[in-house]
Amino acid sequence: MKLIYMMGKSSSGKDTIYNILRQKMDVNIYVMYATRPIRDGEIDGITYNFISQEEMQQYIDGKKERKVIEYRTYQTEYGPWTYATINDEQFNSEKDMLMLGTLESYMKVKENFARDENIDVVPIYIEVPDNIRLKRAIEREEKQKQPKYTEMCRRFIADSKDFSEENLKKAQIEKKFYNMELNKCVNQIIEYIR
Repeated sequence: MKLIYMMGKSSSGKDTIYNILRQKMDVNIYVMYATRPIRDGEIDGITYNFISQEEMQQYIDGKKERKVIEYRTYQTEYGPWTYATINDEQFNSEKDMLMLGTLESYMKVKENFARDENIDVVPIYIEVPDNIRLKRAIEREEKQKQPKYTEMCRRFIADSKDFSEENLKKAQIEKKFYNMELNKCVNQIIEYIR
């Protein structure tokens, strides 16, 4: 099975590309776990498995059966938001799987499945110039009932560090997909995966 792991800085278009690939390819999807509030238009169990911070802590502490592959907590002005990859029944498939996350989570997932001959983790890194990403981020936030501009700025700044060239090199990410023309980018990714 190919585990196609999509990542990129916030507002790079990775969610849009991810959703297009879900429709165009015969793949399963992995739905991560998150404790942050649901945004307008998101669906529990599809966008994320939204759970409480208390339930997430039970997974992290090993009080629940399923193994936490990786997790990270962001201290936002709205409180802690935790995201996690949990080794649940979603990985019990022979069909290729599409996954969405951060560079840090990609590295931990890759490490987790390094000895598994049945799973080949394939990184897909989406890149967009910062000025375009910032414009996209503002446009997206403006559409929310309660825009969270401070959190948007925090994510934007954190991405510069998280997705630095040094970290990309450490993760052995050599191939980048530039999302300046959506259809062209999607077609390049599909061709690369095949």
